[in-house]
Amino acid sequence: MHVQTVWCGGDGMTRILAIDLGAESGRGVIGTLSDDRKLSLNVIHRFPNGPVKIGETLYWNTTGLVQEIRNAIRLAADDGGFASVGIDTWGVDFALLGKGGTLVGSPVHYRDSRTDGQVAKVFAKVPQDEIYKVTGIQTMPINTLFQLASLAEY
Repeated sequence: MHVQTVWCGGDGMTRILAIDLGAESGRGVIGTLSDDRKLSLNVIHRFPNGPVKIGETLYWNTTGLVQEIRNAIRLAADDGGFASVGIDTWGVDFALLGKGGTLVGSPVHYRDSRTDGQVAKVFAKVPQDEIYKVTGIQTMPINTLFQLASLAEY
């Protein structure tokens, strides 16, 4: 796949590709910024994004997401190219990487039940107010801290 780069120049516009991965869907959007600083947005690709259940565990469909991101890039390239790309994803889940950046396993979906009961277990070891002082975020079972605590039990 060849991605054409389009810089702000002859036509007075810069095109940027944004990939947004939400909990249930994703999309590719071309943002065009003109010399007069006006931004226009054009959704070029939409796709579903749902968890995959394997055994008793919910995972993100990383293979499917990578394919859909590639589709959005191809469509944006075919639609006139872009100067850069940015990807926005959910904020609590993570992937474990091994040597050389290889994926150790599929990322577990935040709606998986592995964090059930983890909030109480963590707060029994570290008081809630201490965690809040460090993180500044509201307590929700889906938070990365509680997902990591569930991993420590395996």
